[in-house]
Amino acid sequence: MTEITRKAISLLSRRALCAGLLALPTLAATRGVFAQSFPAHPLRLIVPYAAGGGTDAIARVVAQVMGEKLGQTVFVENLAGAGGNLATQAAASAAPDGYTILMANQGPIAVNPHLFKSL
Repeated sequence: MTEITRKAISLLSRRALCAGLLALPTLAATRGVFAQSFPAHPLRLIVPYAAGGGTDAIARVVAQVMGEKLGQTVFVENLAGAGGNLATQAAASAAPDGYTILMANQGPIAVNPHLFKSL
């Protein structure tokens, strides 16, 4: 090996060591996160339309496949009314734990903010 190659390896080794030492506190702080299993209880899939519609039919298929893949029940909850604003509000005010999912089309997400003064 040439002198330049040895210096480059030495420099890379020191940088890798420093990066590893800097990452240790972060890894130690997130140790409890890795111990949690997801999902630990059933999930909630909110649909802002009445049962029997197109979005509801797709949501039920998605819920079934998600339930099989995750090994946990996925409940479909239809909250029709106010142009989808009721369901959107329910999803927005749910705990931010990943157990509540909103399945909506462009109406409540992109159109309603322009139609309603306060959401």
